[in-house]
Amino acid sequence: MCGIVGYIGDKQAQEVLLEGLSRLEYRGYDSAGIATIENGVIRVEKKKGRLKNLEDFLAKEPLAGNVGIGHTRWATHGVPSDVNAHPHCSLNNEIAVVHNGIIENYMALKEELIGLGHQFISDTDTEVIAHLLNELYTGDIVETIQMALKRLRGSYALGVLCANEPDKIIAVRKDSPLIVGLGQGENFIASDIPAILKYTKNVYLLDNGEMAILTKNDIKILNAKGETVNKEVFVVDWDPGDAEKGGYDHFMMKEMMEQPKAMNDAITGRCSGNSVSFSGLHLDSEMMKHINRIQIVACGTAYHAGMVGKYYFEKFARVSVEIEAASEYRYKNPIVDKNTLLIVISQSGETADTLAAIRLAKDKGAWVLAVTNVVGSSIAREAQDVIYTNAGPEIAVASTKAYVTQVGCMLLLASYLGQLNGKLGKNDAARLCHGLSITSGLIETVLDNQDKIKKFADANHEIYDLFYLGRGLDYCTCLEGSLKLKEISYIHSEAYAAGELKHGPIALIDEGTIVVAVCTQEHVFEKMLSNIKEVKARGAYVLAIVQQAHEEIASEVDEVWTIPNMDDDITPIPTVVYLQLLAYYLAVARDCDVDKPKNLAKSVTVE
Repeated sequence: MCGIVGYIGDKQAQEVLLEGLSRLEYRGYDSAGIATIENGVIRVEKKKGRLKNLEDFLAKEPLAGNVGIGHTRWATHGVPSDVNAHPHCSLNNEIAVVHNGIIENYMALKEELIGLGHQFISDTDTEVIAHLLNELYTGDIVETIQMALKRLRGSYALGVLCANEPDKIIAVRKDSPLIVGLGQGENFIASDIPAILKYTKNVYLLDNGEMAILTKNDIKILNAKGETVNKEVFVVDWDPGDAEKGGYDHFMMKEMMEQPKAMNDAITGRCSGNSVSFSGLHLDSEMMKHINRIQIVACGTAYHAGMVGKYYFEKFARVSVEIEAASEYRYKNPIVDKNTLLIVISQSGETADTLAAIRLAKDKGAWVLAVTNVVGSSIAREAQDVIYTNAGPEIAVASTKAYVTQVGCMLLLASYLGQLNGKLGKNDAARLCHGLSITSGLIETVLDNQDKIKKFADANHEIYDLFYLGRGLDYCTCLEGSLKLKEISYIHSEAYAAGELKHGPIALIDEGTIVVAVCTQEHVFEKMLSNIKEVKARGAYVLAIVQQAHEEIASEVDEVWTIPNMDDDITPIPTVVYLQLLAYYLAVARDCDVDKPKNLAKSVTVE
């Protein structure tokens, strides 16, 4: 979840490190720090809070040197503070370390090192690594790191500097993402591509257990056995401008506005006439004959896309589907075998719990298909099949365009599986393909209604609670809308299946309580109307979201937002855009940091 960047070359490292860290603040922003080597001496500066605090300090007291490592932190061990910020150093600053992940046996190692005379100043697990390397140092930092790794349990992406070997950076990866950037007379490490996109599009994607040894003119990759590995260069197809705000106040707004294009990119080449196809997918009709169980595993926003997927798979492919939170999956002894299709969903492709689920399911013989946004990510490489959502870079912590493309890919995949097993008729296939083909325009229609959303948010931003009600696909949309609101505005909100209202939640409805009723599903519209009357009778202020054909609901509610008339199965895509915008404008009205909400990070790479 933390951000790592490293540089070695002829430039001043500080400049490159701060630029890289500015691109990685979505991975953690409670503190930041850098370390450089100049004349064989490691110097470190680190500050609590946002990166700007560090930038302001270094503008007055810069660190010189052409090699360095940097870090932006999401706290796991120890409160945010200058002392707990990375990099962490050994005695006399002989070795400096930045770390993403968790060292599970750090307490035992710390006690051992204290017994050997080491003095610790932070509450972090990472400081243990620096002291351990110092204790084991043989005069060869590569050999020393290899020895130390045998003592560490847990997950890590590491960047290491050694004052005695100032001409190199060492990078190591186990269960936390790390890449190596290739330049001309300069090289880089980073936990994510945007950090180095300004300088290079050529990268090595480190696999688990691999170590990279960087000098300014060379990169050497070793596997866990210490053997040299010949890696294929991965060429990033993003434009550097994709990671810029492009004139918008926030990345989240930029990414919401990019949703029409993202949906087009997600379906282009995959849906034509009355059939769906996926280039390169191994899953075929013969394999589907043996699949008797589909399991969907995901976290957070991706989990909600999986809930929509469950609805689609059961309706159009007529296969029984279970959906599990990835953080729970491994610990429930899931029923998995060679007849199981495991579908995992992850924007980053680096979600630690989801990766663990993949490994468990593969060990039990399941076929794993990943739906992810990031080409070359760990999840994409470890799954046997992968569908890319093609949403483009998503920087804001709160996911928007990744979600709508995940939902679009769920519908495409459900249609594809229905074709493979013969459960989806041509008429339904044509209907779904047509519906997907017009989603970009439907999203644009919602985006054109921002004035009234902002007006509602400005009038209601001091609320403490907000409730969402929906049935079927609308309930899934409500869950995602509620999550967005909590993530960026810090307003308490809950989403309920409307039919469950009388089984407890209605006790929470008081005079003036805001209820967002999502009513886009024709077959349960009358049921939703009854639920609306129940909350209205108890004094709720009801905002209804409906298809235009049901605008007459205005006589029963306080406010109505409409989406164009469309196939009910397509409604989750444009409808959720209303809820994204509602969360955004409430957050802005409450003066919240939209792109960097408190306590959250974009990519959850630790359990």
